[in-house]
Amino acid sequence: MIRTFIKTNINLYAKSFHTFNNKWWFSVLDIVAVLTNQSDYSKNRNYWKYLKAKLKKENNQVVSVTTQLKFLAPDGKLRLADMLDYEGIIALGKTFPGTKANKFIDWFTYSPESIDGKSKTKAYALFENSFVDSLEVGTAKGLQQIHAYIFGGLYDFAGQLRTKNIAKGGYRFEYANHLSSTLLKIDTMPETNFDEMVEKYVAMNKAHPFMEGNGRSTRIWLDLILKKQLKKCVDWSKISKTNYMNAMIISSVDSSVLHAQLKKALTIDINSREMYMKGIDYSYYYEEND
Repeated sequence: MIRTFIKTNINLYAKSFHTFNNKWWFSVLDIVAVLTNQSDYSKNRNYWKYLKAKLKKENNQVVSVTTQLKFLAPDGKLRLADMLDYEGIIALGKTFPGTKANKFIDWFTYSPESIDGKSKTKAYALFENSFVDSLEVGTAKGLQQIHAYIFGGLYDFAGQLRTKNIAKGGYRFEYANHLSSTLLKIDTMPETNFDEMVEKYVAMNKAHPFMEGNGRSTRIWLDLILKKQLKKCVDWSKISKTNYMNAMIISSVDSSVLHAQLKKALTIDINSREMYMKGIDYSYYYEEND
């Protein structure tokens, strides 16, 4: 199955399938683009040319395992390009210094058998599952239903309100002994227009009702509210991780930045499977540790 990689606004796809040895080969320039955070094709090509010469001089085996295969180039033509297989991409990543490369390798080798992998698969499946039609929209119970579905069998507290106090980045979320009453208040918050829906989302984020998995569950919860009330949803790919995280942090005292970020990313494409899947990809990307 072809793997889709999302880093900020860059999508990496396996560009060619080599049937002789039955493996996926990835464009080296795509990987370089992610590792250098550079979208300019010419600059990435020149950087790889420099790095390739340097690695060859050092007798690094990354160069020796590089294979040239034809794939669709930016000019729309099939051209020969340097490609690496799975092991080669990991080896290439190790030649780049810094935490970004380490994070890339962790992400590239991500296992679908991890909690994140399994819960993400279940989140994908929610789009085509009739269970979504039975969810309460805009209530704490509905959010618990989403959390229980995604994390059921993975966390023993799936769908259950936390009984411990939690904090993140110096911000303390709602005290556990006040959580039930706070959620009742959130249930009664209006959602007749976009601004009210965002305020409800902000309030739920401040509550943070679960020990883990709050963000991933609540973004789905927000989209269900938007779909029901406005016939719209968020195209999360239009909001970078940095902008989203900063907006969420600021929202504890001023939600205007988050309002603006979400509003510009609204789409009427609510029935698109691709839009939903892309949204889940970005939602999980937001939760990755830097």
